[in-house]
Amino acid sequence: MTPVPPAAATAQPWAVELVGIDKRFGPVHANRDVHLQIAAGSIHGLVGENGAGKSTLMSILYGFYQADAGEIRVRGEPVRIKGPQDAIALGIGMVHQHFMLVETFTVLENLLLGHEGGAVLGPARARARRNVEELERDFGLEVPLDAVVADLPVGVQQRVEILKALYRGAEVLILDEPTAVLSPPEAQQLFRILDRLRSQGRTVLLITHKLKEIMAITDHVSVLRQGQVVAGFATADTNEQELADAMVGRKAVLTLDKAPARPGAAVLTVDGVTVTDAQGIDRLQDARFQVRAGEIVGIAGVAGNGQSELLEVLAGMLPFSHGTLTLKDQPIGPGDGYDAAGARRRGVAHVPEDRLKLAVVKAFPAYQSAILGYQDDRAFSPGWRLDWKRVVARTAALMERFDVRPRNPLLKSSLFSGGNQQKLVMAREIEREPDLLLVGQPTRGVDIGAIAFIHRELVALRDRGKAILLVSAELEEILALSDRILVMCGGRIVGELLAAEATEGRIGRMMAGISGDGAAQAPAGADA
Repeated sequence: MTPVPPAAATAQPWAVELVGIDKRFGPVHANRDVHLQIAAGSIHGLVGENGAGKSTLMSILYGFYQADAGEIRVRGEPVRIKGPQDAIALGIGMVHQHFMLVETFTVLENLLLGHEGGAVLGPARARARRNVEELERDFGLEVPLDAVVADLPVGVQQRVEILKALYRGAEVLILDEPTAVLSPPEAQQLFRILDRLRSQGRTVLLITHKLKEIMAITDHVSVLRQGQVVAGFATADTNEQELADAMVGRKAVLTLDKAPARPGAAVLTVDGVTVTDAQGIDRLQDARFQVRAGEIVGIAGVAGNGQSELLEVLAGMLPFSHGTLTLKDQPIGPGDGYDAAGARRRGVAHVPEDRLKLAVVKAFPAYQSAILGYQDDRAFSPGWRLDWKRVVARTAALMERFDVRPRNPLLKSSLFSGGNQQKLVMAREIEREPDLLLVGQPTRGVDIGAIAFIHRELVALRDRGKAILLVSAELEEILALSDRILVMCGGRIVGELLAAEATEGRIGRMMAGISGDGAAQAPAGADA
């Protein structure tokens, strides 16, 4: 398929042109003769499956990587970008999926870092504050400049990253999966900011897997597949199905077929569980619910409302101060020494919300990440040490079954795209056939083909009689997968809905602590 350039012809040069960009990482051919033109003052979407080369291409534009071949042109002029400082000097900024902020610094200190302008910081701070306050007003990016970054919600931290790029003179802003960690209201606020940037002549390059976002905010969209640009569209002239088909190279399935659940006995009962932090604040309050065999229970809520603490308690990673967990009729109290190894012994598997912090080790080869937590299994160590040949063979089989690309167990985990890292983690946990699977953000940063695959695997596990507790920031995902939905707000479970009666609007009101009739919602009981 011949790539189609953006339709709008302009008298001014393209903001950015990539001409014949080629990049290899050993055996991995990440970008293949990529040609891309980005119109000034537009929002240009970049979509493709995991491993299609999107992030690599943008990392070349930002100077993290050097292309093996090809040319970059900025405002019509050929340039050499040997590092991020070169990109910044050319007016190119980048906001990464995993933020590059010093959490113990204030917002203003983060903005100044590396751009102090001299040994005396007082005048520089005052000048920076004036400049940043002007940017905040111009682009609707208000943030508390004296707040410590660690104390800010994730959506505000992202605004800090955007402010940092603008403060350093960015005319072209690259956003890599910007809504992967945002709640729906935070994502809408981001879109308003991007629209303001466009209206003031800035150019935005948006990498995302969410086709609804592409259709809602972009002017043009380019599709990458296997490292090549295979299609380009004016957004107004395409649709989600056409984009999905171009991404996977075949007819893409965008809906999930799921038979009604046939729930059995309770696998997990949570009765009054509370988590209190070192400051005496209850992060999780009096949680009460059940998860039964053969059902998926979804938990919806804005990030930071107790979902993460709940998953970590159930996975044995975080102690709880009050209440009881019951796993298959075995009660567990606060002082019973329940830990992650104990959870696995009791048939609990866990896909953490943050795969890079808790699920894979980037420096490890894939075959080592594929057994994390299960390295003591006798299947891997029949003698006194691990049988690495057996581990590699097992990983290769998992990669084949779960479509992990590239299918090379010897590659470092860091060389796999985020979606393929996620599929490797899902493979590791689902393969154990757990009685209870805890899943946090199963498709965060994952492409449309991998989303469909992961959803089918979760439903298949449910249909084999397993219990699944799902936490997701994506309401579409909660609605598509869940048989019952619990809603959390302020560390409490504030309501419960059957999937058949749930809507995004109704869940959204409950996420704000308000029931459908405007009244505060009572916590759901364990036997509701």
